[in-house]
Amino acid sequence: MAEVKRTALTQDGKKASFNLFPDLCKGCGLCIQKCPVKIIIWSTDLGVYGTPAVCTSDQDKCIACRNCELVCPDAAIRIIKTEEK
Repeated sequence: MAEVKRTALTQDGKKASFNLFPDLCKGCGLCIQKCPVKIIIWSTDLGVYGTPAVCTSDQDKCIACRNCELVCPDAAIRIIKTEEK
């Protein structure tokens, strides 16, 4: 089986980077509902079904809890924690 390369839209922040794969996002909004700091919003980028995808309004406020990544039914979000120095 051929490996599929996916391109992420990345937003870097103090504690983590928010990586969204728009070709997997169906725009269900579960991540918006579950974000404890309420920084995930609808994006102008379109997801896989032509519905709005998501992005963060202020990635520096992200606490890197990964709730959005864990609740996404399509694995469209990947949170990569920033290494502490």
